[in-house]
Amino acid sequence: MTLRPFVPWPDKRLRTPCAKVAEITDEVHAIWDDMIDTMDAMPGVGLAAPQIGVMLQLAVVDASPGRDRRFRMANPLIIESSGKMREHEEASPNLPGVSAKITRPRAVSVRYLDEKGVIVRRDFVELEATSVQHQIDHLQGRMYFDNLSKVKRDMLLRRARKIKG
Repeated sequence: MTLRPFVPWPDKRLRTPCAKVAEITDEVHAIWDDMIDTMDAMPGVGLAAPQIGVMLQLAVVDASPGRDRRFRMANPLIIESSGKMREHEEASPNLPGVSAKITRPRAVSVRYLDEKGVIVRRDFVELEATSVQHQIDHLQGRMYFDNLSKVKRDMLLRRARKIKG
């Protein structure tokens, strides 16, 4: 079990789009395993590789109640989104102590490479959909608070700075 440290905000890696994964290798599997261990220790429902300083399009998600529905994704891409929206309180271990209600599509269809290197298209709904979208944002150099208005985003970042000391 390897827990990886989180990159602290405002590290520039959190604002940098990640490189695509060319193939699923033993190294990619090892990164995914570390990401799952780190996600479980948070505890959280998803983790993107740049959150731990790995600049590859890799993400893991497990929003199941029993923590037994894990998705390992490389190069995930949203190819369809529902018109129905869902609000959820989101946060990030990269910016501890603050969170915000974010509105995202309730369901998404995502294409990605799975752990066998096979291109998969999967539908995600509710919390899984929220987590997948949150992770894809990270892979594109975005944070959850980028979905807020400028006023709310500035307030959140001020609160985070105050907490950090």
